Amino acid sequence: MLMRNKINQILSVFLFITTYASMSAQYTDDIPKNRPFFDKKDISWGYYFGMNFYDFKISYDRPYEHIIQETKPGFEVGLVGNWNLNPWVSVRSEPGVYFTNRKLIFRNLQTARDSIREITSNYVQVPLSVKFNTIRYGNIRPYITGGIVFAHNLNSWEDSTKDNASGRFRMRTNVWMYEVGFGLEMYLFYFKFTPSIRGVFALQDELIRDNDPNSPWTNHLEYVKTRGVYVSLTFE
Repeated sequence: MLMRNKINQILSVFLFITTYASMSAQYTDDIPKNRPFFDKKDISWGYYFGMNFYDFKISYDRPYEHIIQETKPGFEVGLVGNWNLNPWVSVRSEPGVYFTNRKLIFRNLQTARDSIREITSNYVQVPLSVKFNTIRYGNIRPYITGGIVFAHNLNSWEDSTKDNASGRFRMRTNVWMYEVGFGLEMYLFYFKFTPSIRGVFALQDELIRDNDPNSPWTNHLEYVKTRGVYVSLTFE
C-alpha cells in the first residue's frame, strides 16, 4: 500500500508536468526549434540521475501475510547510449548504479532483533530497451519504452554461510528483470532534458532460503521478487 501511494504521487506530478508541457507546445508554432538536428544523429550519449523506490513482491504458501514492508527513497546515477534506428524507434541502454534500502518486519516474531531485517542493496544494472517516439511538438516529444535488465546486487550475501538466524537476509546476486516506462523529451538550447518514470520487475525468485528448513523467516515464502519505480532526469 505504501509503494502504491508513492507511485500515485509520482504519477500525479509527472502527469501535471506532461500536461503543462503539452499545452505549452500548442503555442510554439512560431518559436524556433531548439537542437533541430539532434535526432538526425545515429548515436547519442548522455547521463542521468534520480530517485528510486524499491520493495518486494512476496508470495506466501499460506493464506495470510506476516511481513510488513517499509520503503525508503534511494538514489541512482548512470550513463545513456542511444542508437536511432529511424525517427520513431531507437535502441537504448542506460547502465547505472542504484542504491536502495528496504525494511522487512516479520509479524510472526516477537523481538526487534528477530523481526526486523534492514536490506541495503547496491545494484549495478545494465538494461537494453526499445524506445518508441511520437512526433516532435515544438520543443517536446513524448515516448514510451520497454526492455530487459540485468542486475548485479553487490550486497546480496548469496554465498554467506550466515542466514536470518544470525541477522542476515540473503538474496541472489544476479537477477533478470523487465522494465517499462515513459518520458517527455524537452529540447533546450544547449541539450535535451528528459524527465522519465520507469517500473522494473524481477523475473525470478531472489530469496536464498535459510539453512534450517523450518526457519520462521523463509519457510512460509514461495518467492520474493524485487520491484521498483525510478524517477530519472536525463541530459543528452
